[in-house]
Amino acid sequence: MSNADIRAVLETHARIPVAVESLSDEANLFTAGMTSLASVEVILALEERFGIEFPDQMMHRKTFASVSAIAEAIARLKAVA
Repeated sequence: MSNADIRAVLETHARIPVAVESLSDEANLFTAGMTSLASVEVILALEERFGIEFPDQMMHRKTFASVSAIAEAIARLKAVA
């Protein structure tokens, strides 16, 4: 798993009005324009792409706020799998 893989999912599903590659890994995706509805699509696409399932306790904006936050969440889930 790489940040490029996460960015590919975001590019397709986040509906951010700026190029995802122009954002830093720490940039807030919601501030950049991702809506709550788009975040649901991102979550589903991430689960499919990485073969994971986000548990209820991870389902909050903080988990999906940036590329770095998403990468950290995926790494934690893969570590316990």
